[in-house]
Order: sequence, then C-alpha cells, then structure tokens
Amino acid sequence: MSRPAPTQVAPGVHRLGDHGVNFYLIEDPDGLVLVDAGTPAHLTQLRTLLAGLGHSVADVRAVLLTHGHPDHTGLAHTLQEAGAGLWIHERDAVILRDGPRSAMRHARPERSMLLYLLRRPSALALPLQLARAGAFTAPAVRGARVFDADQVLEDVPGAPQAVVLPGHTPGSTAYLFTDRGLLFTGDALVTADGFSDRTGPTIVSRCFTHDSRAALTALDRLDELTADLLLPGHGEPFTEGVRTATRQARQFGVH
Repeated sequence: MSRPAPTQVAPGVHRLGDHGVNFYLIEDPDGLVLVDAGTPAHLTQLRTLLAGLGHSVADVRAVLLTHGHPDHTGLAHTLQEAGAGLWIHERDAVILRDGPRSAMRHARPERSMLLYLLRRPSALALPLQLARAGAFTAPAVRGARVFDADQVLEDVPGAPQAVVLPGHTPGSTAYLFTDRGLLFTGDALVTADGFSDRTGPTIVSRCFTHDSRAALTALDRLDELTADLLLPGHGEPFTEGVRTATRQARQFGVH
C-alpha cells in the first residue's frame, strides 16, 4: 500500500504514517518532537518531511511514545541512535526492552484476533501490512526515559503533560500540549478501528486492548482535559471537543 504524503493538521504539526496508523511531528521553537514512531517502513517518509523543513533525523530532540505496541515504536531505535530522547510509561518500557513481539506477553489482549477475523476477514490486511512494514522485527530499545504518573515533561520542547490512561496497554499515555490546544491520544481513544469497522471516536477492539474496563475508565480522565484538536493513533483528527469524543466512545462501547 502506498503511503500518503504527510499532512499539516495544525500550525507546525504534521501527520505521518499511512492508512492504518498515525504518528506526528511537532515543530517547536526549542526543537522537534515526534509523538509515536510509526513502523520501520516509515523512515523514508519521515526523512523526506524533515528535509523539506530543512532538518534531518538528528534534529529530532524527543520522541513521546503513547504505548509500546509495535506499530507505534518502529523507528524508536533509529531515532534514539540519531540522538533523540525517548519517553514512555514505565509499564510499557518493558515492551521496548524485550522487543516488539513481547507486546503479546506484556500487554496481552482480552480476546483472540481469530474471533474478529471470522466475522470480518478483510481486517487481516492491517496485521499483514504491519508485518510487511517491519513492525514485528524492529530492534529492541533500551535506555528510554520513563515516568510512572501524570507529569509535565519539562525537558521536552513545548513542555507537554503526560496523562496516563491505562487500558489499551498497561502504560498507555496521552500527551497534552496545553498552550497549543493539542491532545495526542495514541490508542487510548481512536477515530477508526479496522477490527470493528468503526469510524468515529472509539475504544480499540478487545483483540488489541489489554483491559477494556480500564480503557473505558480512562475516558473519565480524558474528560478532565481541554483541547481544541484530538490527534489519535488511528483515524482522522477530531475537532469537536474532548467530551464529545469520549461520549461517542462510551455510546459505541468496546467490541
């Protein structure tokens, strides 16, 4: 599948990835920040975007990982080697340390994928695409900077607030850039889920969610936040407000 060109979704904020997964580049006066790290196959796309902005991979100062799943951490090793600091919740750092295949052990999903594929065989396209993109064979990563609770990351350009939202994985985290009205939700709240065929704010299907009860509870924490633009790990940006997004997700439930 061809990878669409990056798009600017807000001033100085660029959406990268493909039809299955998003990650984001943020331009800040104090340096460049990535939220999530796509798959290894996205490296050329990232380099092309950076070159167009007059930068290189070495100019990325920080990578904020919303969780440890391999479709969000594929370039973490490359970026760390280029000099970027990696940030992740301590409960998902173990997935980085043990490699992408360890996600099934450290964040075991509630249900088997097979149950979903029997109802919707076309959903197999997403894991096959990730395999072709090298998501499951990316190098293990050590030395990430970790946190264990909500905190403002003062060392990161833009000083985002890490908001811990366990459920999708034990260490799922959103990042709020308060001054810019940006909330990066990772997979704690998405706007597209290929396994339920849902388009619109939702919780990821149980075949990719570690604890759906906790994931629904995490929506209460999101309700406490204010942002103009929600930028999820999957699906389109959402501009109708945090509470509208969480309300729609609750109404749809977890599948």
